[in-house]
Amino acid sequence: MASVSSQPQFRYTQTPSKVLHLRNLPWECTEEELIELGKPFGKVVNTKCNVGANRNQAFIEFADQNQAIAMISYYASSSEPAQVRGKTVYLQYSNRHEIVNNKTAADVAGNVLLVTIEGNDARSVSIDVLHLVFSAFGFVHKITTFEKTAGFQALVQFTDTETATSAKEALDGRSIPSYLIPELGPCSLKITYSAHTDLSVKFQSHRSRDYTNPMLPVASSAIDPTGQVFSAFGPVLKIAMFDKNGGVQALIQYPDVQTAIVAKEALEGHCIYDGGFCKLHITYSRHTDLSIKVNNDRSRDYTMPAAPMLNAQPSILGQQPPSAAPQYNAATQYMPGPEGYAAAPQPSAGWVPGPPAGPQSMPMQQQMQSHPYMPPSEMGRGPTHFNGYPPQGGAPPRYHQ
Repeated sequence: MASVSSQPQFRYTQTPSKVLHLRNLPWECTEEELIELGKPFGKVVNTKCNVGANRNQAFIEFADQNQAIAMISYYASSSEPAQVRGKTVYLQYSNRHEIVNNKTAADVAGNVLLVTIEGNDARSVSIDVLHLVFSAFGFVHKITTFEKTAGFQALVQFTDTETATSAKEALDGRSIPSYLIPELGPCSLKITYSAHTDLSVKFQSHRSRDYTNPMLPVASSAIDPTGQVFSAFGPVLKIAMFDKNGGVQALIQYPDVQTAIVAKEALEGHCIYDGGFCKLHITYSRHTDLSIKVNNDRSRDYTMPAAPMLNAQPSILGQQPPSAAPQYNAATQYMPGPEGYAAAPQPSAGWVPGPPAGPQSMPMQQQMQSHPYMPPSEMGRGPTHFNGYPPQGGAPPRYHQ
């Protein structure tokens, strides 16, 4: 029998159909992944996932047969095969002309919700605001956020299906209370069920949070450890972090060029964490003054201590709300309406202030402070620009402030 790798990607003997048969899919491929694969060619109206003994086959149904033909024709002539999670997917027309009696993942109740945040400022809604909104209905285990063609989305994991259903019925189609996002425009929630049952969170970060594991290490993109490292050489005025070229990059602004030179010469090639984690590669930036509109875990203006703090990296236990904001209460915020919204239960979790963890000095910082660096003779430009590569080979120790 021929191996999967030697199989042709297409079989040309089938009669065209608006239903395509996909093989060699990753384990437990989701409906969302199938829709993303077919979306460039037309509207996917139905799917059937995890078919076969190895659960690595699936069917997708297009609204029109020509859309299915377009997908087959494109990959037949393309040098790049169809892929899902890096695996080559084999396509062929199905013998069936429609998928019958198949419920999509969005129709099957589960303990994980797929949340789409809609609005001009949707991407600025922090994971902590989402946690606050959804934890009013029960204990939230995990949250992950990401961007897809559908927009800015999040997966929210509850303990059980009943709790997730309660949150979905109360929040679907509703807007996030304005006092939770005072600096942002209106943002509404579109909620369906997800096929996932247990989210995988490797780091606590601005994009993912595991509330069941407070000892999980903080991701390398956390802004405060970065600020601690660079502040060993002088006052850091501003920091702006962003994702680029598969790594984490940041702009660090000092009050003068001389301080930036000292930091660059001292930190180039060093690692933030023991064990070689988060190695720094530093160059000078052409920027001279960073524009920071709001303090969050991707940007920080230390010259404006009163600036609003949105999306700040909190203690895993929670954070204090703004002093002017009223206490969030889902039971009063989301009352049953004429459309039949279910009343939200009394909050079981909300703004729970957690004490900051005890200080823990970084080995590299101790070394810097014990051995001050002399400024070099050559001049450069600031702010300093560094690339912080994701950790490899293991998880770094968690930072404490």
